[in-house]
Amino acid sequence: MDSLTYIGHGTTLLRLEGGSILTDPMLRGWLGPLRRQGPSPSPELPEAADVVIVSHPHLDHLDVRSLRRVPPKTPVVVPRGAAGWVRKAGLDRIQEIGPSETVSIGEIEVTAVPAQHDGRRHPWGSEIEPLGYVIRSGGRNVYFAGDTELFSAMSDLGPLDVALLPVWGWGPTVGPGHLNPETAARALALLHPRLAVPIHWGTFYPVGLRRLRPAPLERPPLEFARLAKELAPEVEVRVLQPGSETSLDRT
Repeated sequence: MDSLTYIGHGTTLLRLEGGSILTDPMLRGWLGPLRRQGPSPSPELPEAADVVIVSHPHLDHLDVRSLRRVPPKTPVVVPRGAAGWVRKAGLDRIQEIGPSETVSIGEIEVTAVPAQHDGRRHPWGSEIEPLGYVIRSGGRNVYFAGDTELFSAMSDLGPLDVALLPVWGWGPTVGPGHLNPETAARALALLHPRLAVPIHWGTFYPVGLRRLRPAPLERPPLEFARLAKELAPEVEVRVLQPGSETSLDRT
């Protein structure tokens, strides 16, 4: 049975017929002033991945400490120019790709697609082109958006069975380069997947802020689901809490 586990933030585990894919692994309980709010990932999670994909080199998506938990011979797909940070984690089966390029790893096919986002690891670092990915295996097509704004060429990415769309971030507001509940719902009208799962919400938050402003940890996926009914009523939306799993079959 094909399934998806929403680990939290941009981290998911896709189990497809041809193997398992771990996206943007951020497995720690903290990052700078941010603290994990949901359940901690299982220590066995990195060993479940047949392939790791990384969308862009921001610290909350390409986390060297988290990648050190991945078995060294696990293949990793990254944007062109990002391999050096992955090597620091002790991984050596690294494939750099750019938009429209495809790599095959066993029965899993990974195609890089554009993303509209700042790709610098640090504010004054060099620009690395961020990516989304379309993953194909066992007749299933899954879009993992990484971090991105809405862009019109999303309409060219189909046909899709599943879309994993970010709907928020890690603070009380979400800035440029990100989808929010409204723009993520508008993206569904371009993508036309059968199933959509909101990700990149409810996981990391500045320490001490949850008591004062809890709504951004809870409301974005619900608002996304509400707007999706209006803008893309043909798409099934499933809201998963961090740590939860769902079948990718029809309900």
